[in-house]
Amino acid sequence: MIAIFDFGSQYSKIIARKIRESHVYCEVLPHNTSLDVLKEKKVKGIIFSGGPSSVFHENSPKANLDLYESNIPILGICYGMQMMAMQLDGEVIPGDKHEYGKAIFNIDQPMNLFHGFLKEIPIWMSHGDMVIKMPKGFQRLGHTSNCAIASMGNYEKKLYGVQFHPEVTHTPKGLEILQNFIYTICDCKPNWTPKSYIKEILPAIKQEIKSEKVLCALSGGVDSTVVAFLLKKAIGNQLTCVFIDQGFMRKDEAKRIEKVFKEFKIKLIYVDASERFFNKIKGVTDPEEKRKLIGEEFIRVFEEKSKEFQGTYPFLAQGTLYPDIIESGVGDVPETSVKIKTHHNVGGIPENIDFKIIEPLKRLFKDEVRKVGLELGVPEEIVYRQPFPGPGLAIRVIGEVTPERVKILQEADAIVMEEIKKVGYYRKLWQAFAILLPIKSVGVQGDKRTYSNVVAIRAVTSEDAMTANWAHLPYELLESISSRIINEVPQINRVTYDISSKPPATIEWE
Repeated sequence: MIAIFDFGSQYSKIIARKIRESHVYCEVLPHNTSLDVLKEKKVKGIIFSGGPSSVFHENSPKANLDLYESNIPILGICYGMQMMAMQLDGEVIPGDKHEYGKAIFNIDQPMNLFHGFLKEIPIWMSHGDMVIKMPKGFQRLGHTSNCAIASMGNYEKKLYGVQFHPEVTHTPKGLEILQNFIYTICDCKPNWTPKSYIKEILPAIKQEIKSEKVLCALSGGVDSTVVAFLLKKAIGNQLTCVFIDQGFMRKDEAKRIEKVFKEFKIKLIYVDASERFFNKIKGVTDPEEKRKLIGEEFIRVFEEKSKEFQGTYPFLAQGTLYPDIIESGVGDVPETSVKIKTHHNVGGIPENIDFKIIEPLKRLFKDEVRKVGLELGVPEEIVYRQPFPGPGLAIRVIGEVTPERVKILQEADAIVMEEIKKVGYYRKLWQAFAILLPIKSVGVQGDKRTYSNVVAIRAVTSEDAMTANWAHLPYELLESISSRIINEVPQINRVTYDISSKPPATIEWE
């Protein structure tokens, strides 16, 4: 595997995705991870991420010095290169010119890291400090007009640095640079596949569970369904899936889930807890409070139900993914993790809990989960189901959540789904849905003045939900969605379209 040392970079998880896409397993680790841990994990290469700090800051993060004598190849990116240079007695200075954006990188040594490249390539810079003197044993591998040492390398010790960011799409040849590092320099093989993941995770699940029983929190989406399939394959009848209808599902979703999972021959228990959940968040308008209350209530329902079932269930399985952990601010590097929003199955879990949580997918991105699902035989209808948040429509009803408001949104959202599927756009989009806004507007319907609800339509394209672009849907499609909602849902008289990308906006509104 490749270890990515996180120095607080906004791009660390993008580096991870690029490595995973190259079929090499990687993990994002704290910047001060010890050499003993790396040896235990059988790490074949290390990548130092960039970061917001300057090497001149008093408390700037540093890697352990013994890494440089470990014979494990290292690639330092931006701050990672500057730190490497300073730690090995090179010289770094604050740059007279900050270099942000596109630049042309001139290759001085077209080998190893830059094997197979032309003499110059476009790259993406984002730095202030710069290396002006390389450590002993290093050579200059490339430069730009503003940065005399834009890349350096010590071939003997397999230590490399690049001042630019090869992981971003603005560096067109960046993936090839990373692959030169992981394949040629680290001698990794592209053998991390869905099949190899399943082969590795199944015995790990068996070892952790042993002869105990497991409850699986099932939502009907791809994540929890893949977890259920994995557990069924690993532990068979020790698994019981529980679907809790919290009242915030899409129209007829609960009936569909019950029908589908009967065909899977996986034990499923349906729990209607809608009244309980509505009461739990009655009057609550703050989105973080909604998420936490719903997350805690899920756990409490599971705890209560587990006591009703015959036998004991010490384990609770969840479909937690890597982006859930990252955005909830409880990632691999807590000191540098920033909370974007609490995911109900991560930050919403209370401290006092009767279960041991098992999360077989917590190191995977969504696209990786889909591939694992297909390998396990999960039907495409579920594998390619658009993501649906655990708190459900409660975070798409902006403001107070009531049964009446959820019903309005269910009807509008069903129309969005029908129209999207009708024109073949469902699989083209990462997500498409309706949001009920906490405002009303004046309208004219049937020659009468109305003062009714407003819905927003959100549709985005994405690869992993870490970033997303608003979808440029055809005007005719937007028109048909708007016309149907206003004509078929009497409580709505206005439809808007959200054209915000992530960042700065998140995909969900709450």
